[in-house]
Amino acid sequence: MLKQYFTIFTQRNTAILLLLGFASGLPLALTSGTLQAWMTVENLDLKTIGIFSLVGQAYVFKFLWSPMMDRYTPSFFGRRRGWLIITQLVLVLAIFAMGYMDPKSSLFWLAALAVLIAFASASQDIVFDAYKTDLLSAEERGNGAAVSVLGYRLAMLVSGGLALWLADRYLGWQHTYWLMAVLMLIGVAATLFAPEPDIHQPVPATLEMAVVAPLKDFFGRNNAWLILLLIVMYKLGDAFAGSLSTTFLIRGVGFDAGEVGLVNKTLGLLATIFGALLGGVLMQRLSLFRALMLFGILQGASNAGYWILAVTDKHLYSMGTAIFFENLCGGMGTAAFVALLMALCNKSFSATQFALLSALSAVGRVYVGPIAGWFVEANGWSAFYLFSIVAAVPGLLLLAMCRQTLEYTQRTDSFLPRVHFAGSYRWALRLLLTGSLLLALWVVMLITDGLDWTHLATLAGKTVQLGALLCLLGIVLGSVLDFLALRRQEKI
Repeated sequence: MLKQYFTIFTQRNTAILLLLGFASGLPLALTSGTLQAWMTVENLDLKTIGIFSLVGQAYVFKFLWSPMMDRYTPSFFGRRRGWLIITQLVLVLAIFAMGYMDPKSSLFWLAALAVLIAFASASQDIVFDAYKTDLLSAEERGNGAAVSVLGYRLAMLVSGGLALWLADRYLGWQHTYWLMAVLMLIGVAATLFAPEPDIHQPVPATLEMAVVAPLKDFFGRNNAWLILLLIVMYKLGDAFAGSLSTTFLIRGVGFDAGEVGLVNKTLGLLATIFGALLGGVLMQRLSLFRALMLFGILQGASNAGYWILAVTDKHLYSMGTAIFFENLCGGMGTAAFVALLMALCNKSFSATQFALLSALSAVGRVYVGPIAGWFVEANGWSAFYLFSIVAAVPGLLLLAMCRQTLEYTQRTDSFLPRVHFAGSYRWALRLLLTGSLLLALWVVMLITDGLDWTHLATLAGKTVQLGALLCLLGIVLGSVLDFLALRRQEKI
């Protein structure tokens, strides 16, 4: 078992995915936490710092331009490696240029570069996700997901905590950003030595086909809507437990911020990495469905560690144990979940489908925060963490309902077609698309309001509520139709 654990580092594709995962994770903090720290040190006002946080929306809405990367192939290095080289070189130049900026005197150009970096980084993520989906066989996806997570987490540590330390103690902000630009060349080198995936499926002939065909392909499958709901719900319990974990440990239990930061950032990170790698190894022995079910159960059960902290006396060892097991099981679940997303993508347009599915998977993580805060205020910490265990159950039930579909996909590398309720499914898709467009409009309103170009705060609030409602109605209608279709198939 131990030998098998370490052999994943000796394969060429694994090393490539590790380095590309590092390049994928490196730019994220440079336009979020690290940039916020730089602007805070330079005494910029909170409103300006808050507006800069909107550049992160590029990662949420990257599916909007992902069809271009399925449709068009650069004239060098191939369909996937060509786009990787383009996005990585843009990132190198933009991060290097950001080092020349002064937040006080060059705020506009700093903002423009932050937007460019976020856009190029999200685009690199699109292509990297498509690359590993196209490259890896069904048996290799667990290991591929694990080492990608490893590279991504290490890069976030480098461009986050290490960059702040270097900027404060030794290099200053300018030289720190220049160092990060140099480290991005690791991704360029990895792309140059990487193999181009050998894909026999046809490329979309037009941009319109690149936009429409991925949706028609996915929503024409058996259990498509239940799988969408599964993607949202699978890590919901994990999202609830993590949404207020720092606040809980400081305010709810009474640890000081230094203790929480040390244990959470070091032990938690190591546990996540170890969990992802262990999950990748175990997936060589388990089917995708069994891995998802086992790791999903462990994810939910690991939240009990926080509940124990809530009902027992404060102790540093008990905090470390709870954080370790929660992050360990979360890392295992993440490895299986990324493998699931890869399995669900048609290689003709894997960039678009993976971008859509990964954006949908972020819904639970992004929107549980307000619900979590309200729940704690009303019921207390111990009830909240018991609820986080219960919140993992719906995802497991959905997984059980989709078992036949997932096992067929893993076995044949193709998808079961849908045969019932064609007209009703169209209405579900229309509701989902309309809601998504309204959510995109809401983001535009937030940006224009933040820049004082418009004053649409009231309209923006109504737009996001209507958009979220329509998306929810579409998913619920599609899921009900999937359930009825499953019942009809069982009778046949």
